[in-house]
Amino acid sequence: MVVDTMQRPLRDLRISITDRCNFRCRYCMPKEIFNREYEFLQRDLLLSFEEITRLTHILTDLGVARVRITGGEPLLRRGVESLVADLAALPLRDLTLTTNGSLLARKAETLADAGLRRVTVSLDSLDQGVFAAMNDVDFPVSDVLAGIDAAASAGLTPIKVNMVVKRGVNSGEILPMAQHFRGTGHIVRFIEFMDVGMSNGWRLDDVVPAQEILDTIAERYPIEPVEPNYTGEVAGRWRYVDGAGEIGVITSISKPFCGDCTRARLSAEGVLYTCLFATGGVDLRAPLRDGSDDAEIAALLRATWENRDDRYSQRRSEATVNLPKVEMSYIGG
Repeated sequence: MVVDTMQRPLRDLRISITDRCNFRCRYCMPKEIFNREYEFLQRDLLLSFEEITRLTHILTDLGVARVRITGGEPLLRRGVESLVADLAALPLRDLTLTTNGSLLARKAETLADAGLRRVTVSLDSLDQGVFAAMNDVDFPVSDVLAGIDAAASAGLTPIKVNMVVKRGVNSGEILPMAQHFRGTGHIVRFIEFMDVGMSNGWRLDDVVPAQEILDTIAERYPIEPVEPNYTGEVAGRWRYVDGAGEIGVITSISKPFCGDCTRARLSAEGVLYTCLFATGGVDLRAPLRDGSDDAEIAALLRATWENRDDRYSQRRSEATVNLPKVEMSYIGG
């Protein structure tokens, strides 16, 4: 087991397999920046599935037990099912994928057959007008809901539904989201709007704190806290007192959880980042392609994690907010 300077083990790996997305959510990829002129990564700059699998195998020897495939939108990457199958053959405790749900209805069954265990679906509103304003491409919410149903039918459960809450934009949708998914077995996770990257125009005034979210729900449906599933779990867990399921809140702004963060992130072009809010990372594509053996790459990974001292959310200030940070579309959140 490898630990960092704060004795945090390496347990979780987020793998971005593309920097492209068919949505232009304003908190992630605003179209003013990610437009027709924007230069996305060329295919030869992306890690191949074989390279991703090799790195993941090395990382399992260092302690990684849970892997999440992300993007961009990962289902845009051709042949993603073959990567899922390769990763499913590794000694992992969990293998999941985060998606905007736009292609999930047609992909859910093949992903499950390949060995994917669960999915997380990003869905910021059930109201078509609000949802279209947030994804900024007028994508129908009904298609995302159909994808969730398909994933449930394929056994990719429990499904987690991520809602980024932005004050004055979709903050009025908190209770409708909770109501819609109560009793379905799906877990809505309400995420405080975060200052990831440099493109989303983040302001503290736009953040709806987790306690306000919980109070909004509890006023209608009594809830109580639940113990984490494991050390380092991202979302705080709450369940309905009447047994109708649970919700989660992700509190990176109001109640940072850096102290037990066990996550590393691999970008689509092969850079390893040790924090969601990182200003830089370690290039792994070069050693993968220059003939380095597994032991040499493992030594690089071990040294990177052992030197890690990231605590961005605990240190957040006007100065850190303005530091140049990697965009969420490269590391998947």
